[in-house]
Amino acid sequence: MEPLQLNDFLNYRFLSQPKFAPGGARAAFAVANCNEEENAYESRLWLWEGGALRQLTDLGKEAQYLWEDETHILFPAVRSAAEKKRAEAKDQFTPFYRLDVTGGEALPAFTLPFAAGPVYRVTETLYVAVGLIDANHPDYYKLDKEGRAAVAKEYEENRDYEVLDEIPFWINGQGFVNKRRTALFLCNVATGEVSRVTEPLLSVDSVAVSGTDVYFTGESYTAKSREISALWKLDCLTGEARCLQETMPIRVHGLLTAGDRLLALGTDSKRHGLNENAFVYGVNPADGSLTLIRAEEENMYSSVGSDCRYGGGESCQARGREVFHLTTRWGNSHLYRLTPGGESLPVLTEDGSIDAFAVSPDSDTVLLVAMYGCRLQELYAYDLASGALTQVSHFNDAPLAGKYVAQPQRLTLESGGWEIEGWVLLPRDFDPAKTYPAVLDIHGGPKTVYGPVFYHEMQLWANRGYFVLYCNPMGSDGRGNAFADIRGHYGETDYENIMDFTDVVLSKYPQIDKKRVAVTGGSYGGFMTNWIIGHTNRFACAASQRSISNWLSFYGVSDIGPMFATDQCDGDPFDTPEKLWAHSPLRYAKNVVTPTLFIHSDEDHRCPMPEGMQMFTALTDRGVPARLCYFRGENHELSRSGKPKHRIRRLKEITDWIEKYTK
Repeated sequence: MEPLQLNDFLNYRFLSQPKFAPGGARAAFAVANCNEEENAYESRLWLWEGGALRQLTDLGKEAQYLWEDETHILFPAVRSAAEKKRAEAKDQFTPFYRLDVTGGEALPAFTLPFAAGPVYRVTETLYVAVGLIDANHPDYYKLDKEGRAAVAKEYEENRDYEVLDEIPFWINGQGFVNKRRTALFLCNVATGEVSRVTEPLLSVDSVAVSGTDVYFTGESYTAKSREISALWKLDCLTGEARCLQETMPIRVHGLLTAGDRLLALGTDSKRHGLNENAFVYGVNPADGSLTLIRAEEENMYSSVGSDCRYGGGESCQARGREVFHLTTRWGNSHLYRLTPGGESLPVLTEDGSIDAFAVSPDSDTVLLVAMYGCRLQELYAYDLASGALTQVSHFNDAPLAGKYVAQPQRLTLESGGWEIEGWVLLPRDFDPAKTYPAVLDIHGGPKTVYGPVFYHEMQLWANRGYFVLYCNPMGSDGRGNAFADIRGHYGETDYENIMDFTDVVLSKYPQIDKKRVAVTGGSYGGFMTNWIIGHTNRFACAASQRSISNWLSFYGVSDIGPMFATDQCDGDPFDTPEKLWAHSPLRYAKNVVTPTLFIHSDEDHRCPMPEGMQMFTALTDRGVPARLCYFRGENHELSRSGKPKHRIRRLKEITDWIEKYTK
C-alpha cells in the first residue's frame, strides 16, 4: 500500500449539519473541503432523498441553514455585489437566500439588520434569531445608512484601542468581546419588522421554541459573568417577554422542547465542579420551576477527538416526548434515547464516533454523520425498527484508496485503581523482527477521549514508520463523573496512568526502541507534555502544543482562566497560590533535559502565547534544546480548523522535530 502523505488531508471531505425537512421526506447536510490555493475552507449543501444524494449549492460558502417548509431551505450568504460591498465596509447584516430543493436557483429571501447566529422558525412569517450586538450601540439594527456609517467611523477611529471593564475580555475564536452580547430578536420576515427582545447587557445562552412561545436563558451582567442564568418566556404573537426565574438553580447547558414538555439540561456543579455531566429536568412553563427527570452520570454529547472534522450538528434532538442524544462511553460515542419517564436506552452502539445526527419526524430513519471502521466521516442511515445501519455516502473513499490506514489495537490495564483504555497503531510494513521509534499522543480537555477513529496526524506517523500510542487517563470523558474529576490532582493519577500505559505498550511490543519514543499533545495534552518533561527524562523529545505551563498566569490571561483555573486546581491565586503553583509544569522546568518544540497561536485565548513562552524561556535559559513555532491569525483550533497551509506547517514542524531526535 502507498504511504499516507502529510498534505493528504487537503483531499478529505468533512460532513456536518444533517437535518430533516419538517415532513421527514428528505434531509440536507453540509460537505466541506480545504481550498489550499485560497488557504481556506469551502462548504456546500447536499440533499439526501430516497436513498440518493444530490448537491444543492456550489458557491462554496453555504454551511448553516434551516428548513422553511418541506421543499425550501433558507441559508445565510453574501452573494450579490451590493452585499459584498456592505460586508467589505464591515456593516452588520445577514442576508438569507431561499432554495427550492426540487429545482431552481437560490433567490433572495430576506435580510436581517444584525449579525445573526442561530435562527428559529416560529410561524410562516415570524422568526426568532440570536444576534451579536455591541451593548454600546444596542440599537444599531434600527439605524439607517448614515447612522451605520457613523458607527463604522467611530470603530475606525478607535481601532488602535481596546478599553476593558469586564471579564472575560476576550474569547477564543472571537477576539476581544468587551460589552459584546448575544441578543434575542423577534423578526417578521413578511413586513421586515425587527425588535430586540433582550436588554443590552443580557447575553442569551440557549433557546427552545414551543408553538408560538420561545423560552430562553441568559444573564445580564457588568464587570463579570456569574455563570448563572435567568429563564425567560417570549410570546411571539404579542412580543411580550416575561422572566420566569431570575436565578436558575443550575448552570443550564441547554433547553429543549419534547412534545408538550420543556426540558433543561444542566448541573449545579456542586459534586464534580465545572466538568460535571448535566442532569435532565422538566421545566414548568408557568413559573420555570424544575423537576428532576434523570440524574445522568454520563454525558449527553460526543467528546471523541479527531482532527478530521469541520462543522458540527445536533447532539440532542426530540421526537415526540422522547429525546435522542449522543453520549460518550469509554472511547466511543453512541446514540441513546431518553424516555418520558427518564429511562436511558441504547439505540446504536457501534464502535467509533457519531458526530451529528437527525431523526426523521415521521419514520424510523436516523441520519448520522459518523466515523466507523477507522475511516473518515460518511453519511449513514439507521433504521430504528430493524436495526439496519447503511452507509449512504462515499465522499472519502478516494482520498484513502490504496493508502495504509493503521487499525487501532485496543488494550487495557489497571492503573491507580482504574481500568485504563488505550490503543496502539502499528507502523506501515510492520516487521516483528525490526525495531521502530514511537510517538505517545495525549488528548486535550482533559474531559474528552481518544477512540478507535481516524486521526490524520497519528496515521501520518504510523505511515512514517512509527508506533503510535494513546490512551484515556483519569480525567477523561466516557466513564462517568468520578473518573473525570481530577480537581486539585492534575499531574498525579493522570500522569501515573499515562506512564503505566506506556510501560505496558513497551512490554507488549518489544519492537519499540525505548530510547526513541517521543511525546506530544495539545491543550491539556500540552499541559501534560510540559508536566512529563519536568518529571521524567525517558522521552527522546517532546512537542508541546497550545499548552498550560503556569496556572497562576493562566488565571489572568485565559478566557476561561478565573473559573477554570480555580475549579480545576481547587484553589485560587490569593488564598492558596501554592495549590496552583504545585500543579504548574513551570515549577519543574529546572528538571527538564528533553528537547522540546512548542506550538502556539497568537489568537489562542484559551491557552495564550505566554503559557508556551514561559516554558520555552525556561528551557532555553537552562541550555535545553527548544524551538517555538508561533502562528499568526490562528487560535486554539489550529490543529482542527486552522487555515490549511498553517495546518500543514504545524504538522510538518512536529513531525520534523520528532524525526530529528528519533531517527
